[in-house]
This record gives sequence, structure tokens and C-alpha cells, in this order.
Amino acid sequence: MQRALVGALLLCMAQLAQAQISPSADKLAQVIDALDVERHWPAGVHVKWDTGVPDGLVESEWGKHTHCSAFAAAAAQRLGIYLLRPPEHKQLLLANAQYDWLATEGVTQGWRLLQDGFQAQSYANQGWFVLAAYKNHRNDLPGHIAIVRPSEKDARTLAAEGPQITQAGATNYRSVALRLGFAGHPDAWARQEIRYYAHAAPAVAQAP
Repeated sequence: MQRALVGALLLCMAQLAQAQISPSADKLAQVIDALDVERHWPAGVHVKWDTGVPDGLVESEWGKHTHCSAFAAAAAQRLGIYLLRPPEHKQLLLANAQYDWLATEGVTQGWRLLQDGFQAQSYANQGWFVLAAYKNHRNDLPGHIAIVRPSEKDARTLAAEGPQITQAGATNYRSVALRLGFAGHPDAWARQEIRYYAHAAPAVAQAP
């Protein structure tokens, strides 16, 4: 009985530590929110990748284009972090390319692969720049990428809906649960095909 109580206490303490948001995470959230994703990077029109402002150019490919990858790259740039972006790769199918880049060249540029959504939320709560990335099974269709934002959600909520994210997409969200944000890619959540990467944010991050 005593061992069970100690175990429960340690679990509660771990969950509390995971949910705490550091001052550096607050600063990081302010940078992300200042990009005002809900009013920029609109789906269906061509945008300047680093501002999300429509530039009047005509989309050259079929389909309703979304700008998750351009938004993620723009946020990284504001933090002094490199993420694959134009002109090194065009905006079309950029999320798939970023997924591959993070697993290869990205590791040599400071990106760290995380275990799961629990660790991703913990790193975001400590002020690391964290991405959730999914690659489409078909190379000619888009994947998805989003920024994990600080959140005080508990372990049960994390298990049910994933970390809290900010994203551009078919719908742009300043703050939404990952499960909803990635709903356009059912395999991403159902088959646990999302990978999480973290990068220290200069003058912001501290190790969790």
C-alpha cells in the first residue's frame, strides 16, 4: 500500500512538472503568436512564405494549397533557427521535404528527435521550439507540420488529444489540440505516424 502511494505521488509530481510553463516558454509563445497565423497564410492562395501575406501570384499546381510548412519555417526564422524553406525548396510539398530533412540534415543542425507527444509538450513548456511532422504516404500529396505550443494540459488529456499546437492549414489555428489539427491526415494520429523534433531557441530555451 505504501509503495503504491509513493508511486502515485511521484506520478502526480511528474505530471505537475510536465504541465508547468517556464518564462522562456511564455516568451516563445509570444513570438509565435505575433505571427498572427489566423490572419495570415490563408489556404487557397499563393503567399509570401515568410510573412503569410498573399502576393498575387497564381498557384501553378492543382488543389487547394495550404501553408503549414511555410508558417513553420517562418516561425523558425524569427527565432534564428533554420528549417528547410524557400528558396532551398519550393513551397509545394514542403512539409514532406521538411519531414525528411529533419530526420537527416536537421539532426546535424541542432534538431533533436523526441520520443512522443508527452515529451514534445514537456520540451515546449520549457521553451524549446518543437515541431510535429507527418509525411504523406504518397510523395505527390502534402504532409503536415505544426508547432507545439506551451500548454498546461494534464497527462490524460495529452493521451486523448495530443499536445497543443499552432498551425496553418485548411484551417489556421493559434491554439488547437494536435488530434484536431491533423484531422485531415487520419493516419497521422490513428497510426501514431507523427514525429516530434525540438530545437533550442537562442536566448529562450533551457533544458527540461
